[in-house]
Amino acid sequence: PNAKFRGFGRSGTDANGTFVFDTIKPGSVPDPDGKPQAPHILVAVFARGMIMHNYTRIYLDGEAANTSDPVMALVPADRRHTLIAKRAPGNAAVYRFDIHLQGNNETVFFDV
Repeated sequence: PNAKFRGFGRSGTDANGTFVFDTIKPGSVPDPDGKPQAPHILVAVFARGMIMHNYTRIYLDGEAANTSDPVMALVPADRRHTLIAKRAPGNAAVYRFDIHLQGNNETVFFDV
């Protein structure tokens, strides 16, 4: 993974709310204090009717660094699963991440 790569993607959703991105696996980057962060993808959610967009992160299932990530540590343990993209069965390069704007499985969003 290339820690210097910076990318940007934008996607609408289909009638079922599905979105798809193809990207490279992110590398670890330091936080503002220099502590290493687990590989992750930053996400901003924009939707009609939302006055402000929501920010979240996508962490990858099975990454050992997830347990020591300083941002993940701010999230209550019982809510961290909402930030983890699950690896697709039989395919190490495909992950699924569902964003829930409300309800019991509401994705954790961050104040920025």
